Amino acid sequence: MSQASRDSLAQLHTELKATLSAGGVELGAELFAALKVIDENGALRRSITDPTVEANRRQELIRKVFANKVATNTVTVLQDLAGVRWTTEREFGDALEEMAATTAIYNAEQGGLAGLKTLTQQLLEFNRVVEASHELQRALTDQQAPVSSRGDLADNLMSANALNSAKLLVRQAVENPRGVKPVDLVRRFADLSAQQQRQWIADVTVARPLQQAQLDRLAGSLSSTFGRQLQLNVHTDPQLIGGIRIQVGDEVIDSSVASRLNDLNTKLAG
Repeated sequence: MSQASRDSLAQLHTELKATLSAGGVELGAELFAALKVIDENGALRRSITDPTVEANRRQELIRKVFANKVATNTVTVLQDLAGVRWTTEREFGDALEEMAATTAIYNAEQGGLAGLKTLTQQLLEFNRVVEASHELQRALTDQQAPVSSRGDLADNLMSANALNSAKLLVRQAVENPRGVKPVDLVRRFADLSAQQQRQWIADVTVARPLQQAQLDRLAGSLSSTFGRQLQLNVHTDPQLIGGIRIQVGDEVIDSSVASRLNDLNTKLAG
């Protein structure tokens, strides 16, 4: 995906997070179904990605096509996607696919970090089972077999306690892999789940080891700040000299002496 399209997708993730989080696997399933319709209809796909057509007209077309077929929040996500310019038609589909997968991942995240870890593990376990059997690989990619039959086979390969999110993502990868191997798409979904786990982990770097009481206070403060119970990974780096550096996902809090000295040197050099 081009950088411009990746930036658009990142912005949409931020704007639509509440909708995606509340939608559950039902929203994810409807977004995947809409993706299939768009992938199979070239005229529709071109119309909703044509940069010469005004955004509101592209969004109105989405409403006309999907309003009576899917839930309101599904139409909202589709319209927001259509309102953004994408470098290629394929990138629109890739963005929609990622949005649908993210909805399923957010559903697993209701169980906190443990829920995300379980989702990632179940997706990777499915791949291990499939990659260990050439017969299964052929069966899951057999274009002569009905799509639903391949999906049912994928369901049967999942464990009895598999998350609904895992079942949805695996079935999507098998029934509509969009030109890649199902196991490769499942691995991509697992990577997205693993990335979301980073939002629950605080990588803490300090100049000297912290006492347990200090760690407890830090954990409580960070969990209060970020609104979730973060897991701390603490590293010691004497080069920090003093202070602390914290990273949660892409957000960095750096109050180390080394960082302040570096900032000062940069200003002096300027």
